[in-house]
Formats: sequence, C-alpha cells, structure tokens
Amino acid sequence: MLAGAQRYPAEPIPVRSGIGLRAAHYRDILEQRPAIGWLEAHSENYFGAGGAPLRYLEELRVHYPLSLHGVGLSLGSADELNSTHIKKLRHLIDLFEPALVSEHLSWSSIDGTYFNDLLPLPYTDEALRHLAPRIALAQDLLGRQLLIENPSNYLRFHESLLSEPQFLTELVTRTGCGLLLDVNNVYVSACNLQFDAHDYLRALPASAVQEIHLAGHAVNDIDSCTQILIDDHGDRVCDAVWQLFEFCLRVTGPRPTLIEWDTRIPTLDTLVGEAHKADQMLERVSARVA
Repeated sequence: MLAGAQRYPAEPIPVRSGIGLRAAHYRDILEQRPAIGWLEAHSENYFGAGGAPLRYLEELRVHYPLSLHGVGLSLGSADELNSTHIKKLRHLIDLFEPALVSEHLSWSSIDGTYFNDLLPLPYTDEALRHLAPRIALAQDLLGRQLLIENPSNYLRFHESLLSEPQFLTELVTRTGCGLLLDVNNVYVSACNLQFDAHDYLRALPASAVQEIHLAGHAVNDIDSCTQILIDDHGDRVCDAVWQLFEFCLRVTGPRPTLIEWDTRIPTLDTLVGEAHKADQMLERVSARVA
C-alpha cells in the first residue's frame, strides 16, 4: 500500500508520553507495540519519494498518533523560505495527518548554503519583524499551525533587548503559532548562561505550550572550574531536568511529552522506560490539579 492511500484517524496527541521515532526501532515498535502514547518523526527523514522509511512510517501511523518535528525550515534565515522544502513538508502533512507540526527558533542557511546546525538569533525588535512574517507565511503555505521550539543556548547576544520568553511570547501574539517547550533546553541554557530556569518557565505564555520535550545532555569541562552543558540527546533525562519538568507541569498543566534520544541510541526498552517515567509524573500532576 502506498503511503497516504488510507485516511488516518484524526486523533489528537494524548496527554501522555511519546518517543522520538528512530530507524533502529522501526521493527521493534511494530512487533512489540509498546504502551506509549504517540510517536514523533523528524520530517526531513521522510522527504523521499518511497523506500523503507515511508513504508515503516505508514505502518506505524496506523497504531500511534503522530507529530512531525522539523529541523530544516531555517525560519530565522535571511534567505527566502525554501519552496521545495515547504512543498515536501506539506506533502508529508497531507499524507500522514500529524496532530502537531513543529520547528525550531533558529536559522541554518545563508545564500542557499545549509549548515549542519541550528544557529541562534538575537532577541531584538528587528529579529521579531523579520521572523514573525516568515512563521505566518510558513503556516499559511503548510495549512497548519507551527509549534516553535525554544533552543539550547551557549552564548548571549549583546544586541538582545528581550528575554527569550518575551521573544517567544511576541511570536505567539503576532503569528498565532504555538510553543514546543523543551525542558532540557531550558535547563542547559539556564546553566550555561546562569539564569533562573523557574523564572523562565513562569514567564512563558502557558496556554501556548502544546508539547514538551525531554532529553539527556552532556557535561563538558572547559577548565578546572568551568563547565558547559551540550544538548546532545545522548543519555537518560537527568534528575535535575526531571525536577524541572515537574515544576513545568505545575506551570503549564499536563501536556503531551516526548522523550528524545538521538545519539548513542539505546534499546527500545530503555527508551520506553524513560517514557513511562514521564507518564508517572504526568499522572501525578494531573491528580493534583483534578
């Protein structure tokens, strides 16, 4: 059966935990059908005209709600939006009917050349005037609301006049986009730039947060007294991020939550175990607010 030959259930992402879909787990997920709430796929991995990735995504989409998470729109770039990329993403959305579609607050191209990284923006009025129309245009072309993910930060621009929560709030107000709140990114940024992660979460527009990400990170020693955290998605969620996640849920309310693991990919059982830990926390917070 060709991808998209059937219509998938128009179901929302449940307020449960999901896992990032990786090729190493395609067969295991189909055979074991783990008790997870949903799957999130990296959009660009499925831009091909056929082949195994699309075939597996079609089979998995029958059993699990789906979100699509992109890394290549380069929303903050000075280049025009890539029409080919937009068309491929729109085609994927039309085929698989994901409940959520997300992208990053970043840029990754200049003069048509793409970098293998998600590069930061200064948080200024000028950047807002540039970025907001591009997000609005992308949403119009895709026929879907975009969720914008907060980045992990390793530096602060001297030119930035707004905090990151203020910048994100303005984007939500000007474009109607939603937010994908990566709690690990907040923690990494707070440690690297030395701000209060709890104040950051309080300052966000809670109603705009439609999805949460959790992941592991690496700790690198710069010298004998300086460390930098790297958002490498290569380990279990650390205790401090779990604690921040619980605080986040009290601020935003329970939200669909994804476990991301992109490097040093573990067994499916390990990944599902992390998802079940997130489920326990979601259930605990839900019981408190009920």
